[in-house]
Amino acid sequence: MPRERYKDSLDELRSDVLAMGDQVVERLDRSLEAVERRNESLAQDVVDGDADINETYLRLEDRCVDLFALQQPVAGDLRFVTASFKIITDLERVGDLAVNLANYSRAATRTVAPDAEIEALGEAARALLERSLAAYETRNADECRAIAEADDEVDAMCQHASEIVTRDLIAQNDDTWGAERQLDDVSRVLLTIRDLERVADHAVNIAARTLYMVENDPELLY
Repeated sequence: MPRERYKDSLDELRSDVLAMGDQVVERLDRSLEAVERRNESLAQDVVDGDADINETYLRLEDRCVDLFALQQPVAGDLRFVTASFKIITDLERVGDLAVNLANYSRAATRTVAPDAEIEALGEAARALLERSLAAYETRNADECRAIAEADDEVDAMCQHASEIVTRDLIAQNDDTWGAERQLDDVSRVLLTIRDLERVADHAVNIAARTLYMVENDPELLY
């Protein structure tokens, strides 16, 4: 492959990774809206759309493998292709988490936690994901470190929301049977909180890979 075409291939990979990021953010948006509105149709749309994300992932995975095998990139190019390969894996997993959120919203029968807590947590996790993709696009190492720091705030929000759910379960039920009737919904809310925390964790992973790509710095990888 001529050098010019090789560079074009790297540029195309970056563009396609960002396009996958947009696709995943859009699915996450839909799942969060389904949770907020308890919208069965919207939740089903997220579930049905997971195949598209999986297809995109497999196509980009093949692209990365071809670049490794046929071009044998070195130095900065090698870190870029490796980072991109890892990032699409994180994006695919965020897509899976969006499906989880949609399924939780379909199964819920009533509210067992303040909506504002879940909505704020969803917005915070989504924001970190968007920031990490922007850092990858602009090769912004400082933003990568800021994203890792911001994840501590999301973790604290998750802890607070989980505590509220647990306290409400205890406070609203004076008998064992009453508590047991709520356990399924409480479990789904706690799983929603956990999966939103994981979305933020994947955003940090993307930032970590980007930092390594830009500065050859493994600081955030461990």
